[in-house]
Order: sequence, then structure tokens, then C-alpha cells
Amino acid sequence: MKIWSSVFIFLLLFVVTLSGCSGAAQVASPTTAPTAITGVLMLTDGLGRTIEFDQPASKIISIAPSNTEILFAIGAGDQVIARDEFSDYPEAAKQLTSVGGGFGALDMEKMVSLQPDLVLASELTPAEQVDAIEKLGLKVFLLSNPQDIDSMYQNLEIAGKITGKTVQAEALVDALKKRATAVDNALAETSDKPVVFYEIDSTDPNAPWTAGPGSFIGSLIDRSGGVNLGEKLKDAYAQISIEQLLVDQPNIILVGDYTWGGVTAEDVMARSSWMGLEAVKRGNVYIFDDNLVSRPGPRMVDGLETMAKLLHPELFK
Repeated sequence: MKIWSSVFIFLLLFVVTLSGCSGAAQVASPTTAPTAITGVLMLTDGLGRTIEFDQPASKIISIAPSNTEILFAIGAGDQVIARDEFSDYPEAAKQLTSVGGGFGALDMEKMVSLQPDLVLASELTPAEQVDAIEKLGLKVFLLSNPQDIDSMYQNLEIAGKITGKTVQAEALVDALKKRATAVDNALAETSDKPVVFYEIDSTDPNAPWTAGPGSFIGSLIDRSGGVNLGEKLKDAYAQISIEQLLVDQPNIILVGDYTWGGVTAEDVMARSSWMGLEAVKRGNVYIFDDNLVSRPGPRMVDGLETMAKLLHPELFK
């Protein structure tokens, strides 16, 4: 079984309950001292809990890759003292102490020994694990998974408030909005919307996993000027049969399991049962960096730019 299968099952358990077009992620804002919080800051987290802050969090353990990327992007990287095992971006994050997670359990003993003033979680962290961490005397704030790019901006702003990086977060959001708007403007005049199949996991090539209705990937395909083939499915992430793919006939196939499973466009086009797909016949099969859509952070705008260029190359020369 490919590596991605385990990753995807893990995500299903905990998540699916989920200038111009430069293509360069903004993930390294200049580091400055955090701005003090005036009075008591009260914020509602993804579990609907009200969490109070009387000073910026300065010793943070991030237990989600998306959170780690967000913290570095708003210039709060030096306030992060540890990370989960999957947090590997930006490069500086790899130098931080790992507290486990991912396929294994979090090292609670190590987390306590580091004496953080905040553990920043995401929807990858089940509510019972949040409760277990809090029972150890640690403060936990859970960032919700955004359903689209616009709601991702809210997470950046919340992280800015928590870390005393409000100004930096707002500047980043403004820059990201300008890039996204540039894509919107470029696509404004086109009525041609190719049907897109996004492959998440092809462990069973005759019943691959894809993104359905209500998924971020689906919203990204739509904003990139395409139509998500999986939109007619019942769940946000589901399997689809090769027989149904042959009926629906996607115009473009994006291979997201290249990132974790190493599946290439050539692998897809070599599948005997896929030879009847027009996208395969025409060579409209492209690998896609799944990190740009599966990690709800600032690189989602990179995902928008990259996908829009693949779907409408004539508009982004």
C-alpha cells in the first residue's frame, strides 16, 4: 500500500468531519518583536471554546503542518519551540524539536517538559486528544480547517492576534488577496471550464479516491476555472469507479498522489483500464503538489495560481 493511503486514512479520520501569479509562497515574513496584547484577548477556536490571552504566545508547540507554515509566514517562527513530525515546511521548521504525531502518538511527556505557553492544534487533532493535552496543564487552541481560500485568511489573522503579529498577518493577507484577485481577473472572461478529476489516492486504480462536494480541493478547482468531476459524489472525499470515470470523461486529470505516493502522469497513462479516458488519450494528465491543497495555509494561493495555469495556460503566458 502506498504511503499516501495511510496518510489519507489518517486525514479521513480527523479532518473529514473537513504582483500577479508569481507562484511563490510567502512564508518568511521578517521577524520582529510581538506586539503586546491590551487587556484580555478572547478568541473562539475551532471547537467553539473561548480561549483567553493576556499576552502573546511566545513558546508555541505546533502539532499540525498547516499551523507551522502559518506561524512562520506571519513572522512568528522564532516563537515556535517544537513541531509535529509532519511539519517540514519551511526548511527552518525541520530544525525544531519534534513531539511526534503523524502516524504515531504525540510525546506528551516531551511536550510538558518544554513548558509551552500554547499548543496550536488543527482539525487533525481529535477533540479527545485536545482534552488529554489540556489535562496536563497546557493551553490548547484549535484552528479550524478552512473550506476555501477566503476562510484561510481568517486563520492567518487569528494566528496573528495570538502571537502579537497582527500587523504582519494583515500584510500577508493583503498580499495573498492581491495574488488571488489577479487570478480571478485573468479568468473573468473565460467561459470554457474543463472537467477536472483530482486523484488523491490510487492504491486501487480502478476505484481511486478523489475530492467531492464541500472539499477545499473542489472549491479550488472551481475558482481555478474548472468543474470538479467529484462534485456529484456524496462525501467530501470518496472513491469513484473507473466505470464512472469513463462515463464522466474528465478533460484534465491532476495527480495529487504524486506528492506522497510517487505516482506520475506516466503511471496514470499506462493503466490499461484508463486507456478509454479522453484526458489520457490527449495527454492531459499532470502531477500536482498536494501540499498546496491539503495544508490549509498561505500556500493555498500557490495552489490556486498553479492550478489556474494548468487549466487555462493560454491566460497565463
